[in-house]
Amino acid sequence: MIKNVSLPLTDEIIKDLHAGDNVLLTGVLYVGRDAAHKRLVEALDKGQALPFDVKGQTIYYMGPSPAKPGQVIGAAGPTTSGRMDSYAPRLMQEGLKGMIGKGNRAKPVKEAMVKYKAVYFAAIGGAGALIAKSIKKSEIVAYEELGAEAVRRLEVDNFPVTVINDIYGKDLYEEGKCKYRVAVK
Repeated sequence: MIKNVSLPLTDEIIKDLHAGDNVLLTGVLYVGRDAAHKRLVEALDKGQALPFDVKGQTIYYMGPSPAKPGQVIGAAGPTTSGRMDSYAPRLMQEGLKGMIGKGNRAKPVKEAMVKYKAVYFAAIGGAGALIAKSIKKSEIVAYEELGAEAVRRLEVDNFPVTVINDIYGKDLYEEGKCKYRVAVK
């Protein structure tokens, strides 16, 4: 079963998302990678306002390729989430509710998801051109000088993701390994 979810995320929405759920996201999400995350956390540490309100928002760890004529964005595949692990708990503390990327998350990030009620979604690596079709609008909202690492605001329609880590401490990657071990015994 596929769950249709409207962004921004709320605690009410998140409580119904479980590791393994396939989800189609519709609404606004933000793009940011490690250089942007570093600046966001530095701004918070200095007591400065962020360039967008993170409360309820979802950040996609992605570096877009240039758009071809007539396209909103080029390929838009996920990047490795672990590079944002040192910053993610601080942003969740400020109200970030969703993260999208690929790969495992560190234990402190998973603990912060439970504590602050946030989820981690995976997008399919290698499917950047397909994923881009669900992006209807893209605009840079901060740190333009970072180029592909600038913070972008995306409007998406039926953006395909899978819940990997939920607010209940479940981890689809770990569950998958356990099921496989049982199946081969």
